[in-house]
Amino acid sequence: MKYKLVIGLAFTLLSATTNTFSQSVIVKDSLQALILTPAPADKPRINGAMVFGVRPGSPFMYNIHATGKRPMKYSVKGLPKGLNLDANTGQITGKLVSKANYSLVIKAENAVGSAVRNFKIIVGDEIALTPPMGWNSWNCWGVEVSQDKAMRSARAFINAYLNEHGWEYINLDDAWQGLRGGQYNAIQPDPKKFTSLKVYCDSLHLMGLKAGIYSSPWTKTYGGRVGGSANNIDGIKDSTFNIKIGFSKKKLPYDTGKYSFAVQDAKQWADWGIDYLKYDWAPIETVSVIEMADALNATGRDIVFSLSNNYPPTLINNIKEVAPHAQSWRTTGDINDSWKSMSSIGFNQDKWADYSTPGHYNDPDMLVVGHVGWGRPHPTKLTPDEQYTHISLWSLLSAPLLLGCDLEKLDAFTLNLITNDEVIDIDQDALCKPATKVYSKDSLDVLVKQLADGSKAVGLFNRSSNKATITANWKDIGLTGKQTVRDVWRQKDLVIATEKFEAEVAAHGVVLVRISK
Repeated sequence: MKYKLVIGLAFTLLSATTNTFSQSVIVKDSLQALILTPAPADKPRINGAMVFGVRPGSPFMYNIHATGKRPMKYSVKGLPKGLNLDANTGQITGKLVSKANYSLVIKAENAVGSAVRNFKIIVGDEIALTPPMGWNSWNCWGVEVSQDKAMRSARAFINAYLNEHGWEYINLDDAWQGLRGGQYNAIQPDPKKFTSLKVYCDSLHLMGLKAGIYSSPWTKTYGGRVGGSANNIDGIKDSTFNIKIGFSKKKLPYDTGKYSFAVQDAKQWADWGIDYLKYDWAPIETVSVIEMADALNATGRDIVFSLSNNYPPTLINNIKEVAPHAQSWRTTGDINDSWKSMSSIGFNQDKWADYSTPGHYNDPDMLVVGHVGWGRPHPTKLTPDEQYTHISLWSLLSAPLLLGCDLEKLDAFTLNLITNDEVIDIDQDALCKPATKVYSKDSLDVLVKQLADGSKAVGLFNRSSNKATITANWKDIGLTGKQTVRDVWRQKDLVIATEKFEAEVAAHGVVLVRISK
């Protein structure tokens, strides 16, 4: 039975790229080559960020992310007054009213063993002290999103144990909107697709997840839905909200209206329990950013503020003005699941590196692994090697990690790809310092990221169409003497080297290592 399962799973993985099914032995060998990361151990491992930021007086919600055999018990040494831990779920809730820094020790234990980890809570002006991780509806469902589909995705999220690895946001993108109304005359959900966003958010929170939503300062969004402004004082109150209007790159479809509803909308989102806002328009104007940032902060609820979209690519001109007011901003136009799109975006981020700091991140757009398709999901067109490059590169860049795939169709390869905790650790490193190129020649690149513990994450990337040997020289990456080189995808030490590390890298592939004393 186990052998049949492996063969069937291999067929699922291979059909996305080869559309062939040959002899069983070949398929089985191919499966082993595709999946690089060992399964999580039964013994607990605490995962995710090692620091959490919250503003004074904001509702506090943090879930301890840990893999290992269940049931599991959690404890926290040094938990400040005002916070409470659910020892069975690992959820910490409550409120901290004064600015302060707290050093904690988290412990997770089960029948097999235990794990401990140092953890910091910083009560201050900054939130999202490491890049947000979660899921967004757009690359999967497009304008066909609904409450049922979002809740199904959340349940699939939990069933795949993504929450144990640090993933936590379930974000609605465009087309959730109906007309204005309610207590604040704010945008209400489309009644044909949503019943109650308050119930929806509460349900996510009970599952240990966080809720995201979408809007725009334009009068209408890219999908033709009600936006955050209008040209009449009462807002848009007609029946044309569901008319989809096409978008041409030669002519932007909408403008910002005379009357803004940022304050009203932000109050409504806070009442529902929203934790994340994707704010989408172009060009990204400083005045609209500050207006919404102030509106969100005034609610007394921590809501991650994510800016989209950088087409036309003008944000670099005002990024210094924008960055202090948002937790992330798009550095590019929309990505798609092609090598050309993903690689051209990912390998051209060096000019943005200086603007990324804890709580403020460059966003090269969502991940295009798994089943994606903007309303009609299909297996990603990226090959397995290209998908390893994609996840490695985004992690090195300290980018927000937002899945866009159909979570009900997660196969073993995709699940393995997005639950490697050593790769996620690179993305969630507390320094939040993006990698930059130290070598680039003949479509071969070496990217280096400084990590908080003094080690370095190094990616050897081959953008060419043939396998190649790539070398990382100590003098190029700021190292001296003996260093341990660890393959983070395979989670094993490779060698102790003194001057350099080199590896053969597949076409469009990567070797991702962590180098330390």
